[in-house]
Amino acid sequence: MDIRNKTSLMAGIVLAAGLSACGGGDNNNGSTQATFQVEVTNITSAQVLTPLGVVLHRSGYTAWDAGQSVTLGLENLAESGNPAPFVDEAAFNTNVDMIEMGSAPFGAGTTQTVNITTTYSSDLELTVASMLANTNDAFTGVTNWKVGDLNVGQSKTVEPHVYDAGTEDNVETAATMPGPKAGGEGYNPARPSVTSVVTIHPGAVTQGDGLTTSALTEEDRWLGPAAKIVVTRTQ
Repeated sequence: MDIRNKTSLMAGIVLAAGLSACGGGDNNNGSTQATFQVEVTNITSAQVLTPLGVVLHRSGYTAWDAGQSVTLGLENLAESGNPAPFVDEAAFNTNVDMIEMGSAPFGAGTTQTVNITTTYSSDLELTVASMLANTNDAFTGVTNWKVGDLNVGQSKTVEPHVYDAGTEDNVETAATMPGPKAGGEGYNPARPSVTSVVTIHPGAVTQGDGLTTSALTEEDRWLGPAAKIVVTRTQ
């Protein structure tokens, strides 16, 4: 198993709604290696997305599933924005080939790019996750996204759901969120979980909704997807 472990990032400062492919490759162009460029664009109005956790794997690994319990690594990412526990957890799965992380949080209208390389297999799948930093435990991303069918130069695009990790109440107070609107708490294992079941996120509760203790305003809302993910096979 080809795993590159990386050191933890500082915490604090993510299935498909649409999918398109520029052709469907069914061969490897003679290469024994496959490199994928993963570009994630923040399409929210004002939310900050935290550094990416990227996992290249085969079909025996699934990072999350709506309606199922959240893992400890994903809980940590969804509460603190730190991708290191998430990818480190993935590295213990024998179906995982390579892990990578983004270097920094990124704001609305900007893009973070991560390149990830492993031995080619037609069974390769991609998982990408990032927290919405100005929330309690919202994250966005895609898992079990097939990329082994891409030839060099081909790409796929997805605009994934925003998920609720179910590990914190969505009170949106400054003391319970790690983002720049709050600067408060990240992952807290002592805080009781709500359900610890992954669901589609119901949306942020803001001051405009009458929740006077919320640190969020209308600009922190999102409607539908929060990110656009483009994966391109470059090798």
